[in-house]
Amino acid sequence: MTTYNPYDNMLTVLEEAGTRLGMSRNDYITLCSPERELLVSVPVVMDDGRTEVFRGYRVQHSSTRGPCKGGVRFHPKVDLDEVKALAAWMTWKCAVVNIPYGGAKGGICVEPSKLSKNEVMRMTKRYVAQILPIIGPEKDIPAPDVNTDGQVMAWMMDAFSMLKGYAVPAVVTGKPLEIGGSLGRFEATGRGIVFTLLNYLRKTGQKAQGKTAAVQGFGNVGSVGAKLMLAEGIAIVAVNDIDGTLYNPTGINIEQAIAYAGEHNRSLKGYSEPGLLTITPEEFWTLPVDILFPAALESQINGSNAGAVQAKIILEGANGPTTVEADKILEEKGVAVIPDILANAGGVVVSYFEWVQNLESFAWEEEDINSKLSKVMARAFNDVWQVSEEHKVPMRMAAYMVALSRVVKAKKLRGVFP
Repeated sequence: MTTYNPYDNMLTVLEEAGTRLGMSRNDYITLCSPERELLVSVPVVMDDGRTEVFRGYRVQHSSTRGPCKGGVRFHPKVDLDEVKALAAWMTWKCAVVNIPYGGAKGGICVEPSKLSKNEVMRMTKRYVAQILPIIGPEKDIPAPDVNTDGQVMAWMMDAFSMLKGYAVPAVVTGKPLEIGGSLGRFEATGRGIVFTLLNYLRKTGQKAQGKTAAVQGFGNVGSVGAKLMLAEGIAIVAVNDIDGTLYNPTGINIEQAIAYAGEHNRSLKGYSEPGLLTITPEEFWTLPVDILFPAALESQINGSNAGAVQAKIILEGANGPTTVEADKILEEKGVAVIPDILANAGGVVVSYFEWVQNLESFAWEEEDINSKLSKVMARAFNDVWQVSEEHKVPMRMAAYMVALSRVVKAKKLRGVFP
């Protein structure tokens, strides 16, 4: 089985973007390595009294355009290369949507489903204590990612605040509303994805109504994105999650599926409805749908399955779900890939709004937030589309070119210290 290194994947695209922009490697060499990589041990006293030590990470890729920003994931496959790649993708994502952040990412190598709620809380708070020197509202602002949510952010905010001696809501985003979270943040990534899809369909003279989609991953991004696509008239005919793949050629009842997953620890195992079939994960990628919506982990579409993809559009909800090798295959097949650093940037955009509200001690209305998000996503899409058309490159390359040009320009203005 081929092993894909997500950081090498990112560097390959970065190098090509720099070449296409006519840059020398010296222009972007500082962006080929993270500014800071922190590896920490996270000891946790388990419920039975024994102590376990987990490995944690926080990587800051670039602070050239502002404080670092990026999620924290709890997953057994978290390692340094993954976190480095995710941090870099955050740098490009923030630059594409033109918000004043750089990229960071964090994680703990753990299977959280095997821990009790109290064990996860203790692990989270100790992790904050370990990375405390490099995070803060003006330094690096964590957020939810895979297997983390508003509750985890509440624990992180509490730990940071207790160690500082006063409440610091702006240290994390994606918090519950009761402690400074923002209206619209929970749906922001999925909403931004659908805004981007609709922008693409309008630009290419297509309508959403009547299209079909297959969704990989049914967490926050996958479920919210599916629900919002359905509202636009797109039938969700397949859902793949860790427990299997469900297929209903006439369309899955997404509202019912979301309710079921909410009652069963975010799993669709055991879910049923009329007309529902079970297919293999391999068959999922070959379904004759209009839109393939990967919203799980990186490197899911790769050299081994890209050739079998029948979808006309790949809408990247996950970070790095498509490898460089797969990109080439998909381009030859004429498949449009709407890239992660554009499509799923809605989450960090509304995280930025949340951070600003915390710093101002002021709350915006949800209508205002969604309106602002729509404008930011439309502007970013148009910037990427224009570069794609001008340079005759796929949208991923265009997005990297937009992002890299902005970060390099900022770096040149600031200079290399000292």
